[in-house]
Amino acid sequence: MNIRNLIITLLAALTLSSCGEYQRAQKSTDYDYKLDYAKRAFEQKKYVQAATVLQDVITVFKGTEKAEDALYLLALSHYENKDYVNSGAYFKTYYTRYPRGKYTELARFYSGYGYYLDSPDPQLDQSDTMHGIEELQAFLDYFPKSDKVSIAQNAIFELQDKLTLKELQNAQLYYNLGNYMGNNYESAIIVAKNAIKNYPYSRYKEDLELLVLKARYQEAAQSVDEKKASRFRDVIDEYYSFINNYPDSPNRKEADNILKIAQNYATE
Repeated sequence: MNIRNLIITLLAALTLSSCGEYQRAQKSTDYDYKLDYAKRAFEQKKYVQAATVLQDVITVFKGTEKAEDALYLLALSHYENKDYVNSGAYFKTYYTRYPRGKYTELARFYSGYGYYLDSPDPQLDQSDTMHGIEELQAFLDYFPKSDKVSIAQNAIFELQDKLTLKELQNAQLYYNLGNYMGNNYESAIIVAKNAIKNYPYSRYKEDLELLVLKARYQEAAQSVDEKKASRFRDVIDEYYSFINNYPDSPNRKEADNILKIAQNYATE
């Protein structure tokens, strides 16, 4: 038998042995053995096998220290398998059941960070994004001196930026609709201003404020004559607010052009 065939044979034997032990662990009524197998499976990165076996263990050991270890390892197995829905549920079960447990700090962190990793594109439903912010903020409240504070804070900022971007896209949609079936410029302004209020440190704040200025301008430009002067004065106020916040904005030229037109109408 050559070396290649020998290696293939040994690998096949190891695979069969591993599968056989997993099946024995599933069928076994020795729960200490099950827990020991799950720990070894986790160390070998066999997260599905570990989680499957641990599912039987957590109820049997309920009320013991082993139950605490098993529940945390079950949550962590799902997390490492990138099943953040189940991992989040089990991490939450853990820190609820063991508020002062030895893994509570990590459970709270991973519960929120799993939502962060699972957060979808801005165009999609952002429930997981909001859950992530809530869980990570709770982690910071409970463990302000944790070595994972900076990671949690950065994750929160990224999640908030994602929510802000979604609001910016919604406001832009209203802006693009213009006066179709109503005054959508006003809706764009409301959405943008609410986003600025809710996420004042977002990197999209300048984009939101510029959109408010442009929407004010379009609303004024398309107004009936008796409302033009008043609305263009609002445009001027919005311009100075924008320029005070962003004097070196790359959009300064566009804003200045809006001001010139607004000043002509506001003085009429």
